[in-house]
Amino acid sequence: MTYDAEATRRRIFEAATAEFAEHGLAGARVERIAASAKANKQAIYLYYGGKDKLFGTVVRAKLEEICHAVRLDQASLPESVGLLFDWYQEHPELIRLLLWEALETGGGPVAGEDERREAYRENVREIRDGGFGAGLDEPRRTQEAQDWMFTILGLVAWNFTVPQLRRLVLDEPDDAVAIARRRAAVIEAVRRLTRTP
Repeated sequence: MTYDAEATRRRIFEAATAEFAEHGLAGARVERIAASAKANKQAIYLYYGGKDKLFGTVVRAKLEEICHAVRLDQASLPESVGLLFDWYQEHPELIRLLLWEALETGGGPVAGEDERREAYRENVREIRDGGFGAGLDEPRRTQEAQDWMFTILGLVAWNFTVPQLRRLVLDEPDDAVAIARRRAAVIEAVRRLTRTP
């Protein structure tokens, strides 16, 4: 039986995603990642360079995954936001990873910050070039697109960031009903906002 390096990398990545989402960077243990991935600790250091770098790799990869899965299309923004909502519901680990990252960096620089910033700039350019803020001069037009994108991300992500608050505020005992209700409310809010001059 031959050693499959790519399969080992994939298992380490998947185990690390679960471990970091559950325990954060500080609480995660390389031993648990290795055991879950059926790999040795040396493979983690060989392929990823250690726990800190592995955490950064996991966060960047999950963000790239969502960027490739859902595009905020200016022409059909409410529908795009619905797809974004669905993606977050199906991948709750991203919210947890971002929260851990925020807690552990204290708002300071994050792994891969320059690359991540450039990816967001590209998203903003797509929104702006799709017609958002037409008639405004630069840099105001870009700033409007940035604010809009950040608002949309917040409208969606908040639903999964504080599930206990969702339960308490909505007073909805059935979580599936609450999620469906919030999805419809977010899409309607975006629809209304896009009609506002």
